[in-house]
Amino acid sequence: MSKKHKTNVMRVLDQHKIDYEPIEWDSETIKKDHAQPDVFKTLVTVGKSGQNYVFVVPVDHELDLKKAAKAVSEKNIQMIKEKELLPLTGYVHGGCSPIGMKKLLTTVFDQSALEFETIKFSGGRRGFSVQVAPRAIEQVIPVTFQDLKTQD
Repeated sequence: MSKKHKTNVMRVLDQHKIDYEPIEWDSETIKKDHAQPDVFKTLVTVGKSGQNYVFVVPVDHELDLKKAAKAVSEKNIQMIKEKELLPLTGYVHGGCSPIGMKKLLTTVFDQSALEFETIKFSGGRRGFSVQVAPRAIEQVIPVTFQDLKTQD
């Protein structure tokens, strides 16, 4: 991929010499791949303290707000407003990645990510993802793995 088409996510992964696979989504691919358990979504929240947090959970599950609050030692958390996402992270809704944000935020992945050799998550723009080994993410950003998703 040419340098001008690289996202911040790809630049950061390249800088840390992390292997990844770029994935372009089209309407056909998105329906098929988003049904897979190794596809994760990035959610940005705010705690009662005013601190922001990033949670990454499987796309076919919701974030359990009580589990998330407990994971970051907050009384409660809520999703940030969509209009706050771009100024805080540098990403738009649907293209938010835990890697390459404007500001380094406390990041927690659902522990189910560790069940896979690789996982897919946003590559920093709509319609684009990266596939990366979950443990490799720890070399790029401080991250923990905890139970975050709602039960089936």
